[in-house]
Amino acid sequence: MSEIVEKLVEILSGKQPSQNIAAAAILLAGTIILSFWLIKTSFGRKSLSASPLRRNNMPEYIPFMFWAVWVALITLAENIRTSVTILQNLTESQETLLSYSLMGLCEAVLIFAMLVAGRQYFVRQMKGFGINFCTAGKDIKAAMLNFAAILPAVAVMIALINLTGFLIKGDDFQMQRNEGLVAITTYQQASVRITVFLFAALIVPVFEEILFRGLFQTSIRGIVRGAWASVILTSILFAIMHPWTHWPALFVLSICLGYSYEKSGSLLRPVFIHMLFNTLSITAALNQ
Repeated sequence: MSEIVEKLVEILSGKQPSQNIAAAAILLAGTIILSFWLIKTSFGRKSLSASPLRRNNMPEYIPFMFWAVWVALITLAENIRTSVTILQNLTESQETLLSYSLMGLCEAVLIFAMLVAGRQYFVRQMKGFGINFCTAGKDIKAAMLNFAAILPAVAVMIALINLTGFLIKGDDFQMQRNEGLVAITTYQQASVRITVFLFAALIVPVFEEILFRGLFQTSIRGIVRGAWASVILTSILFAIMHPWTHWPALFVLSICLGYSYEKSGSLLRPVFIHMLFNTLSITAALNQ
């Protein structure tokens, strides 16, 4: 994720003057949108006061069950990759292609299974779960506004982590890089880049939003009742599932994702926001 900040700094510093105005406009627009929202909602206190509970009869263990199955499948995929690599003497790029293909397959299977669970446990089935493609156009527009609003805050958190790391460790500090971004910038083969892109920009956002927002956040809200409490607790869980240097930025991003789900009732909205974020991360990494 640090690629986003580095790219924006590079643009705003004048190294790419032709993009300077566009980058400044994006950050300024996002800051204005976020500031307006904070004022209008009394710093968010009023924003989810009318957000209804999503009616469901989902057992509380269901989200944890899917998380455990995901860990098991990813572990199995890693063992298969290792075995095939040894037997077939694969190159590093072929090994990477196989790895992301297997992970994508695992998460695609779980996406299908979680959608089946959502249909079974939620009142109004898929619509009650938040999947209604009739609202996709509206959700895309709202996702773009929400993404623009949260991007400056995410960038600030990443910059603070970089600054803190520099003050503690000096020039030796580096944020942990996302493995997908490393792969897509390391290997030039089109097959690898396309596979990693599809995995990171499409499959991961759908999988993580169904699991964390659709299942975990719904389950947590059923226990704590408060909308913001469920968003915050889910965001903590979401952040700690990633590299520790990414925690502050991902916590802020997750707050936006959780808020958009509670506010709209649509699971498509946080999916679109997540897709935008991951696509921007990939684009920034490729343009470094």
